Amino acid sequence: MKLILGIESSCDETGVAIYHAERGLLAHALHTQVAMHNEYGGVVPELASRDHIRRMLPLIRLVADEAGCRLQHLNAIAYTQGPGLSGALLVGASIACSLAYSLNIPAIGIHHLEGHLLSPLLSDSTLKFPFIALLVSGGHTQLMRVDGVGKYTLLGETLDDAAGEAFDKSAKLLGLCYPGGPELAKLANQGRPGHFHLPRPMQHSGNLDFSFSGLKTAVLTLTRQHTLDEQTRADIAYATQEAIVEVLTTKSLAALKQTGLNQLVIAGGVGANQHLRAQLNEAASKNGFRVFYPDLEFCTDNGAMIAFAAALRLQKQEMKSDYRFNVRPRWDLQQFNYSE
Repeated sequence: MKLILGIESSCDETGVAIYHAERGLLAHALHTQVAMHNEYGGVVPELASRDHIRRMLPLIRLVADEAGCRLQHLNAIAYTQGPGLSGALLVGASIACSLAYSLNIPAIGIHHLEGHLLSPLLSDSTLKFPFIALLVSGGHTQLMRVDGVGKYTLLGETLDDAAGEAFDKSAKLLGLCYPGGPELAKLANQGRPGHFHLPRPMQHSGNLDFSFSGLKTAVLTLTRQHTLDEQTRADIAYATQEAIVEVLTTKSLAALKQTGLNQLVIAGGVGANQHLRAQLNEAASKNGFRVFYPDLEFCTDNGAMIAFAAALRLQKQEMKSDYRFNVRPRWDLQQFNYSE
């Protein structure tokens, strides 16, 4: 099983890639729906599904051409089975399984978060198991112990809003465009240190769980108490980013100390945040551990991580050609574990 097509359609990005087990990533393409959803201030599931339908087949043809292969050369097709928006997932799953059936090759359902977990290995082969992974995105904030492909142990997770949600919702309160996280981070660069202080929920809770809903409420209170001129908005953005990053950094360090491991992987869209990277790099230098990030182009949802995760799975187990499919909008990563 050397040549794998990966399809990602869990939310608002259509990602397609072709990965070769020996030669690595051959080609990948991504269409983002940000411009379409920006008009509504957030993702509209029905519009997302329809756009996946329009984009998927042209992107598959594009990556096949860039990879210099024909679809008949494929050995397997991987797709995101969950978690995500059910309609969007169904687009990718139906196309993947139909195409695999026509080619008489396996169709492999991949857990979206496993793709993120393993994505730093796409560009850095020095990362070895076991390691701690901080999965941090708009929908997920989790600390996982990763002992191998398919061997994941949840150490802590958010009890309410994810870190990415806190970024996005705070950005909306400040009048920033969707998606708010990158816009808030950009505005924070103009903020003044120490002008506002926001709570660090559960920072010293004694466990590895997170909570960000209280932080969002504190931001709402600030926006109601102050006139939101440009400098004030920047100062609030700065304080918001500081609070989120400090909590993520503290909990990550606690996970490393608790497990005795010395490798930390940051995965998911918030992993692109430059302030988070700077704080973790500084902590790594002081505390003697290594931190790994996906390339920026693989922080958001993408087909490359799905194809790569499938390639690693195929090294562990033989896949049968069963073209029945279902999607799992809610899916605990630990339920995805499988034996060697």
